[in-house]
Amino acid sequence: MASKNLYFIGLFFLVAYSAHTQSIRSSYDVTDSSLIPNRRMPQHSEFLSGKYNFPAMPRNMWEFGIKVGHMDVSGDIPSRFTPASFGAHIRKAFGYVFSLRLEYMYGLGRGWTFNRAENFGKNTAWARNGSAATSYSAPYRIPGNPDRTVSSLNVHYGAPANTPREFVFYNYRTRIHDLHLEGVVTLNNIRFHKAKTGVVLYGFAGVGGMIYDTKVDALDGGNRKYNFATITPNNAYKTRKDTYKALKNLLDGTYETPAENQGPRRPKLFGSTLKPSGTIGMGVAFRVGRRFNIALEDRHVFTKDDLIDGQRWQEHAYGDAVLTGDFDSYNLVSLNLNFNIGAKAVEPLWWLNPLDYVYGELRNPRLMNIPKPSLEDSDGDGVINQFDREQTPAGCPVDTHGVSRDTDGDGVPDCKDKELVTPTYCQPVDADGVGKCPCPTCETCPDLCKGKPSIQCESQLGDLPSITFPKNSARLTNEAKTLLNSVAAKLRNAPGCKVVVVGYCSSSKQQQQLSWDHVNAVINYLVDQQGISQDRFIFRYGEEGGDCDTVDLRAASADEEGPNMVEPPHPRYRKSN
Repeated sequence: MASKNLYFIGLFFLVAYSAHTQSIRSSYDVTDSSLIPNRRMPQHSEFLSGKYNFPAMPRNMWEFGIKVGHMDVSGDIPSRFTPASFGAHIRKAFGYVFSLRLEYMYGLGRGWTFNRAENFGKNTAWARNGSAATSYSAPYRIPGNPDRTVSSLNVHYGAPANTPREFVFYNYRTRIHDLHLEGVVTLNNIRFHKAKTGVVLYGFAGVGGMIYDTKVDALDGGNRKYNFATITPNNAYKTRKDTYKALKNLLDGTYETPAENQGPRRPKLFGSTLKPSGTIGMGVAFRVGRRFNIALEDRHVFTKDDLIDGQRWQEHAYGDAVLTGDFDSYNLVSLNLNFNIGAKAVEPLWWLNPLDYVYGELRNPRLMNIPKPSLEDSDGDGVINQFDREQTPAGCPVDTHGVSRDTDGDGVPDCKDKELVTPTYCQPVDADGVGKCPCPTCETCPDLCKGKPSIQCESQLGDLPSITFPKNSARLTNEAKTLLNSVAAKLRNAPGCKVVVVGYCSSSKQQQQLSWDHVNAVINYLVDQQGISQDRFIFRYGEEGGDCDTVDLRAASADEEGPNMVEPPHPRYRKSN
């Protein structure tokens, strides 16, 4: 039976995989008002107008399914493979995860036992038709074992007291109709890295009712009891397979005798026993198209009844039968063909991913409330109002944020500053940006200190750094730019001082030109990037006594003069900065 079940499951997955190779379409258009039921139109209207963040849930199709499969009864008698069950269901989604399903199932189950039963006297089906046994109430001595007796023993009707015990082989056929209302939870349709899935897993549980009618094959075609003695009495001499084969040849399969049932103690419907029941199960469905999918499902049904297989007695050797004390249940494995029904509706919601709209809107906004860009520039400073932090007067230079430039940081914008660069030691300044230096001292007012200008510049500028270039290159490194930034800061605080920029090496035309490139790169950076006047530099290159890849900076002495710019000596050897 297990191998046949595996064959059935394997065949299903083969068909499902071939169907699933079709493409998966994207989700529905959330702006389509024809998909929204009337009761949700207010929410839909607010969503489209931007007053509500969540789209209304669309009208979605009903699912109608038919199924075929195999029912397996878990009871006292082993079940046989019987692929003769079928059913139908209708299902409706109440969200992307939860749905309700009403399901009907007809199941046909059969079973045989390979163990012979001797204490069948309490089973009404077999006691009535299988043996017509009588009971000896006096102690009975077991043949071949004079030391052992039993108080009661069923033997052949009218047979002598030492006749061997009669036995039967239990069998049954049961027909079950059940109806269940089930809650179904979809486990994997909400995806974070894919718009939709073509395979959904789901679990379900529900309650309902079932009716069953069980019969046994106890009589042959002539309404006579079977002579099970034709099957080897001692099972030790035959395998289970041999026993089943002998039973198959012996039994005619008419199942004419009603099995033991609950009688009037339980309600009846259409002459069959009616019982409440509960069900749980799992399934996997493969999307074939917008209106069709196939699924494999396993459903287990619990019943508080021990007579679904027609047997509730447990055998005791040379003794009476007793109740087993457990209840029967049954399992249904089915192949489902599901159809989506409905017009002007999306697929059932368990096939849709609610995140599809969210990700789509983030990637290509259609309904998102995005502020319209404003390109207006009220103050005409070249920075639009949306990014302008200050409304500046016309003609005032500004930075990238629209704020007036203040080169010396004295709090007066350059457009109103009459002293564009005021040393820090001469601040604070007046309304015109003019500072008042704490004179007269050599350190704060170098122009007033006669006879010691060089000493004052060296004191104010301090030791200036050397700038190192990569080998055979005139490119300033980030480290060199950082050092030059500190030089610029010192020059701003010493407006009366000049700096000599010295490059080295002149043994060849290439070295002379490279020395010139190094000095030129340093002066250009301080002038162009830091705003220092070029008049404050003395340009010297091709000097001896230094490293060819190094430029030295020092404060100029009082009487030291020199050009602030020199033509390149050998332009064809120039290095790019």
